[in-house]
Amino acid sequence: MSGYDLKFEGIMPVVVQDFETMEVLTLGYMNEEAYRKSIETGLMHYYSRSKQRIRMKGEASGNIQEIKDIMIDCDGDSLLFLVGQKGPACHLGTKSCFRELGKPAGRSDIDYSMEVLLELESLIDKTRKNPRQNSYTTELFESGEENIKKKVGEEAVEAILAQGRDRIIYETADLFYHLLVYLSFEQIKLSDIMNELSKRRKK
Repeated sequence: MSGYDLKFEGIMPVVVQDFETMEVLTLGYMNEEAYRKSIETGLMHYYSRSKQRIRMKGEASGNIQEIKDIMIDCDGDSLLFLVGQKGPACHLGTKSCFRELGKPAGRSDIDYSMEVLLELESLIDKTRKNPRQNSYTTELFESGEENIKKKVGEEAVEAILAQGRDRIIYETADLFYHLLVYLSFEQIKLSDIMNELSKRRKK
């Protein structure tokens, strides 16, 4: 991994995000030894300020964090790790250590729609790699490319012909799902589509 020779002065805060959903999982700390162990093993190691020792995430629970990418902030005094999380990240058994306290006055609800798509994409990809019994998604993958394309076309027509707001929403959700299955079959990520859209926006 890059950045192996990063120099520490004491301990450094590290933010950890799920590399697929981009959900913030936890905030921890590293000293130079914890950082080097993380780089050498590809698994997150932290410096425990309470126990004053290095610990690997998941050393007892098995809920390891596999490092996918590392970024450093502009001042060079904090790190961001993108990880593949196995099981819950929090010792309380939740996916993330963070929970909502409430919204400031005048703030509208946060739009989590992209996160929902990313989570669905991740679930579909996992099903493609590890087929499940009694799974419609598995049946679609096993039916082959032509049938998957046919289903996308059928759902597109149903979305176009739908009458009324609720029905349009319902049929469009079906279309999105089948389109994600098709993209997964072709091993194309949503990020690839977003990158293409970003290029067009600049034209």
